[in-house]
This record gives sequence, structure tokens and C-alpha cells, in this order.
Amino acid sequence: MPRVFVYGTLRRHEPNAFRLNEAVWLARQAWVSGRLYDTGYGYPALVLDVRSDRSSASSHTGRVYGELVEVSENALAALDALEGYAEGRRDNHYDRVSVCVHTDTGETETFAYVYPVERATGLKPIAFGDWKVYRHLPDPTKEASAGSATDRQADGSDTWLYFAYGSCMDDRRFETDGVRELFRDVVGRGVLRGHTLAFTRRSQADGMGRADIVETGAPHDVVEGKVYRIGREALRYLYDREGVQKGAYRPTFVDLEIGGETVTDVVTFTVVAKGPETPPPPHYAEEMLRGARGFVSEKYYEFLFNKCRI
Repeated sequence: MPRVFVYGTLRRHEPNAFRLNEAVWLARQAWVSGRLYDTGYGYPALVLDVRSDRSSASSHTGRVYGELVEVSENALAALDALEGYAEGRRDNHYDRVSVCVHTDTGETETFAYVYPVERATGLKPIAFGDWKVYRHLPDPTKEASAGSATDRQADGSDTWLYFAYGSCMDDRRFETDGVRELFRDVVGRGVLRGHTLAFTRRSQADGMGRADIVETGAPHDVVEGKVYRIGREALRYLYDREGVQKGAYRPTFVDLEIGGETVTDVVTFTVVAKGPETPPPPHYAEEMLRGARGFVSEKYYEFLFNKCRI
């Protein structure tokens, strides 16, 4: 069955996702080398990067994030019609081409609908190469007057649910940094399925590991953590703490179980350039365990305790 990399309105919980109701979703944390632009018509345009994928190996610059799905031949034909593509036609709106898609478990060749580079001239680049982040989150790295259009995300919300699975489960650094009040609203325990926790980021400060979520797709793999309701100021703090501008972590969305119910599009952060696992420093492990103690399940706490000793 054909596989397709979707990066715009076809992504899960986006306006055209219903067209993929019969599809098999293989990965939500996927990327290709390229640039993403806002067409101004409510959908983005992907322009492939003609350089080697090595140019995107160490930062999110030059990456476009999306999801990998498997579809039927009939569904692929329907997507061709939606994207204005016909094989052999010269005036396609999008071209369907084969691309190398990277996931947390490896690489694969798949289809993607792309814009010719010359048609992207003058279009607005999308920060971080992520349409969902662009649509649903403000860019807290840019100053804007309160209440202005650029101060709010596209859907008009003022708060978001945020999933903390590492040191941000602990309150102590929030207090030290003077932001404890921004993280008072704890919604509950979040359970992220199909992922595992790993220390894939080696800190430049001490050469030791920091926590990450790695998508495996295995239903028995879970990551547990705290879910907060946060506002713009807290989001700005997290962007700085997670080194988003430096390409350390990137914002993304996940679906969680909270209190036995599925909650969609919860904000979290994941490592951009995932490396071999490196043990965390004692102070970082202590923060994670202190924040998790009495909050996550006993089974997961035991896993976390043993994981911090790798």
C-alpha cells in the first residue's frame, strides 16, 4: 500500500484529516529535508531541500515536520485530486514525488506533495517547519502587543495543555526561576502511548543525557508525566528552557490519556537531533524522580527509577 508524508491540513485533527479515516497512521513524529511556506490560502507548501539530509542532522532548520500514513490506491487517487496532481501533467498545483522520510525508528521512501521552488518565491516561511505549531501556537520568541493578531495562535485560544515528562515534572526549578505561579494549574497525569522515554540529548553543559520521548508505535510502550494548563508567558519560558531557538528541543503535539479519556493535541517538547542514550546527571535524575514520585503510576515510577541509572 502507498505511504504518504502529510504536513498540512491532512495531519491528524486538522481540517482535511477526515479524508484519511481509513488510513493507517505509522508515525506522528516524522520529517523531511525542506522548507515550509504559508501559501496564504489556509494550507502550507513544502519545498524540498536540494542539499544532503546531513544539513538537517543537527537542528530543525531545514526540516519540515509531519506524519507518515499508509493509504489505499483509491485514497491516493483522492489525495491526487485534492492536491491538484495528475501524472504527466505540467501545470499541477502540487507535484507528487518520492522523498526520504525520517522517523524515530528509521528512514523510508514515501510520497509527498511538494511545490516547485520557483512558485514559493515571496511566500512567508513557517518557523520550525511545523504547520500545526504555526497554526495553534503563538511564536513566543517574537514580541507583540497584547491582544494583537500575532499575539494569539490561529484558533484563538489563550491557554494550552502541556505535557511534562522530564525535569519539568518537578516544581523546584520553577520556584528558583520565579515562574511557579505559571505552572499552578496541574490538570492530571498524562499517559502517552506508543512512545518510550530515553536520554537522547547530550547536554553541552555537562556532556550528560537529558530526557526525550521516542516514538516506537508499540502499544505497550508508554511515557507518563504531568499535564499543566499554561498560558503564553509559561510557553515563552519553556521555549527558552528547552533551547528551542538553539535547535535543542522542538514543540510538538501528542494525544494523551488523562483520567481515562483521550485528549488530543497536547503540547510537549521532543529532542531534535536524537543521539545515543547517555546517562543523566544526578541532579537531573533527582528532579525527574522528585516530580514523578506519588504522581505517576507505581509501575512507571519503578521504570523511571531504573532508567535514571543507565
